[in-house]
Amino acid sequence: MNRHLILVAALAAVSGYVSAAPQSKHSCFHSMEQLEKEIGFCQAVRSGNTLHVSGVAAGGSMDAAVRSVYGRLGEVLEAQGLSFANVVRETVFATDLDAFIANKAIRHEFYGTSLPAASWVQVQRLYLPSYVLEVELTAEFEE
Repeated sequence: MNRHLILVAALAAVSGYVSAAPQSKHSCFHSMEQLEKEIGFCQAVRSGNTLHVSGVAAGGSMDAAVRSVYGRLGEVLEAQGLSFANVVRETVFATDLDAFIANKAIRHEFYGTSLPAASWVQVQRLYLPSYVLEVELTAEFEE
């Protein structure tokens, strides 16, 4: 009988522990749903108070690409009630890093004085050969 009670108590404790474990909830958001589903990604994923924004890319001249990419990133952030002030991490992939650096003033127009942690990487190629720039972001929702 005591063994049975101990087993029941142990099972209750374990089941209570398992149900108390935090459940990870991710929410997927699309900008261009058909294209994103065809390729197989979400434009943004919210996990708790963090928004992970997939890379936004553009081709053409670097100055035009910088304006296009950051403008579209701003739209993704706005759709979630955020702005560049909420961005805590940025990763830049450029096919010509010197050209990106030469256009960093355009980037500053979007961030102002609220700068994120950042990594800038030169790559040989992006998803489409015509792309010259791709930027991904991590942003935090205010608690």
